[in-house]
Amino acid sequence: MKTVIVGGVAGGASAAARLRRLDESAEIVVIERTGYVSYANCGLPYYIGGTIEDRAKLTLQTPESFRRRFRVDVRVNQEVTSIDRAAKEVVVHDLATGEEYRESYDYLVLSPGARAVVPAIAGTDAQRLFTLRTVEDTFAIHDYVADAKPQTAAVVGGGFIGIEMAENLVDRGLKVALYQRPSHVLPILDDDMAPFVHNHLRAKGVEVRLGADVQEFMERDGALNVRDGQGVRSFDMAVLAIGVVPESDLARDAGLELGVKGAIVVDDHMRTSDPSIYAVGDAVQVSHVVSGASSHIALAGPANKQGRIAADNICGADRAFSGSLGSSVLKVFDLTVAATGLTERAARAAGIDCDAVLLSPPSHASYYPGGSAMRLKVVFERGNGRVLGAQAIGTDGVEKRIDVVATAIYGKMTAYDLADLDLCYAPPFSSAKDPVNMAGFMICNILDGAVEQVRWDEALDLSENAVLVDVRTASEFDRGSIEGAIHIPVDELRERMEELPVDKLLYVHCQSGLRSYLACRVLAQHGFSCANVAGGYVFYEAATTDNEQRAADVGPCGL
Repeated sequence: MKTVIVGGVAGGASAAARLRRLDESAEIVVIERTGYVSYANCGLPYYIGGTIEDRAKLTLQTPESFRRRFRVDVRVNQEVTSIDRAAKEVVVHDLATGEEYRESYDYLVLSPGARAVVPAIAGTDAQRLFTLRTVEDTFAIHDYVADAKPQTAAVVGGGFIGIEMAENLVDRGLKVALYQRPSHVLPILDDDMAPFVHNHLRAKGVEVRLGADVQEFMERDGALNVRDGQGVRSFDMAVLAIGVVPESDLARDAGLELGVKGAIVVDDHMRTSDPSIYAVGDAVQVSHVVSGASSHIALAGPANKQGRIAADNICGADRAFSGSLGSSVLKVFDLTVAATGLTERAARAAGIDCDAVLLSPPSHASYYPGGSAMRLKVVFERGNGRVLGAQAIGTDGVEKRIDVVATAIYGKMTAYDLADLDLCYAPPFSSAKDPVNMAGFMICNILDGAVEQVRWDEALDLSENAVLVDVRTASEFDRGSIEGAIHIPVDELRERMEELPVDKLLYVHCQSGLRSYLACRVLAQHGFSCANVAGGYVFYEAATTDNEQRAADVGPCGL
């Protein structure tokens, strides 16, 4: 049996190694267009920033090491230019010699990855404008920063690569402006979570330009000018990071079925519309675990699993890929940002009747030193409490909580299950009521009718029949409050109820949402109509100011 694999990195390299482990006699050929067959793609920005200092650390396997350990024939700097499905051959162009030859296969695995999106605007061929996708791209940016010593940079795009490049260029001493066309960075976040990232970026010196539609790049007078709707700015360099699209031209030209964003359509065994051809990684269409919708999710974790599954099926095993949740995590200076499943925005777009809870739990027991508040959002389906997704921002333990929720989603758990999960606890690591448990409790309270919930956009759109009630302490209120809010600290509420109108709906808030929930329980049992404002004042402040919200040495109720 002979298998030809087009492309290495995550999916292709995993398929090759798994094939060898399953079949010592198989003939395996990997053809890679670049000079690197297996490298740490996600580590590339950190070499530019200097965190990873040794170029060799980026290379996980070389053609020689792959050959020694797995007896795989790896050919780098060669590109497959076409597929002859009838003859079961691929046409290969040797980029070093210019020669062309044909290679036969019994099975073909396509792992071409994705390419950086380059918009159809003027100036994208400028020498000072870079994209980051390959090792070669990384070395070009690193060497330019080292040799030309630029002082300023524009980063266009606020996704994973854009945020990581902004951080690493700041670490190299550059002044960075981040251009983002949508209203917030990171599509894995909803618009009520993203401001915490915006404010942290600003606190670290990044100029965050939201709603900025870049229209042109112009090299002039030794600088790179960037024009958007607000005018022209001059920079020493720029990085274009507005997303990726599947590298599916080879599949398209071979007549294979394509789907979302031109991604290659595969079944759950990673087979394409040709049963002899498999496809894996960033070039393929997958099913979203929560919505079931066809999606394009370019992440290393799914790519590695898909390569393994393709190899299993080639060797006769019946193994299926269950879909992708899009679980992801990234470092943003001192913050960790992680997410899984559907955002609230995506759930609504999928036609799911959903809601979400917002909380600011401490990363570990608040009396144990060194903790900090994280911002956690869990999206659920109304009626049955099915968990749809989660987002978290903080320092310690952020990715742990998202991994727990991801597991719960795969297990088809509900909010009641989140409340019941038996999770690790010791004061340096968590609280007796873990943040995931707390999110479950909050959702259960909503589902069971123990409390009504409103968002800030509803609470601030006050009608004559509603008032805002602030139940924080006097010192918190003095540091910042909303004009017109009635202020009664929660511990004084029972004695001062006569100050509240009995004929109006009370929108109650505190700093984080915990004390206002307690206030709502008291008020409801005394005959008041009330609703808890989700997220509390900290979410309001994040969305309405450019200031970073305090997270260190904060108690479980925001004090």
